[in-house]
Amino acid sequence: MSSAPARVVPPTRPTPRQPRRHPLLHPVAKPVLFVLCLLPLAWYAYGVVTFQLGANPAEAVIRGLGDWTLRLLWVTLAITPLRQWTGQPALARFRRMVGVFTFFYATLHLVAYAFLDMSLDLPEIAKDIAKRPFILMGFAAWLMLVPLAATSFNRAIKALGAKRWQWLHKLVYAIAIVGLMHFIWMRAGKNNFAEPAVYGAILAVLLGWRVWKRLR
Repeated sequence: MSSAPARVVPPTRPTPRQPRRHPLLHPVAKPVLFVLCLLPLAWYAYGVVTFQLGANPAEAVIRGLGDWTLRLLWVTLAITPLRQWTGQPALARFRRMVGVFTFFYATLHLVAYAFLDMSLDLPEIAKDIAKRPFILMGFAAWLMLVPLAATSFNRAIKALGAKRWQWLHKLVYAIAIVGLMHFIWMRAGKNNFAEPAVYGAILAVLLGWRVWKRLR
């Protein structure tokens, strides 16, 4: 009596190795950026509570929030050039969040000025805006940021259409120029032009690169 042939077990195929996820595409990348963008606000809140903002904490808060508005606006403008210079297209997914945080800090800057500097006296605020050019420039920049923040979600893009949405968001270039004028005129009162010159040089590079790309 012959025995049954032994079953031949096919060799197991090695499980294909999953490609490593790019750090910029990792699910925690956006939450990390969110927390990082909140750190300046956390620092000023801590400074107020612990009395670490100097002799004039109100001025430190107002100016600090304004500084971070400009920094985040410059980062927003820098994302596209950095994406192309470094060959990292994933950077584009962070631009909207940084732009919204720019509006967030600009609004806090305006609210801090209205409460801490003007005691929310609306007639006096209106007079101050009309009287002092650097405040007028800052308020104009904030007004231009409003429609950009209001259309920063996908449904707004669909409602406006991609082309009109893109044209609307080109306002960011005018906002950057007006915001820089606000900063320069504010520092002109103390003849302090060193820091505005640095911001101006960076903006010149960011906008000049775009002009060069368009002319090409």
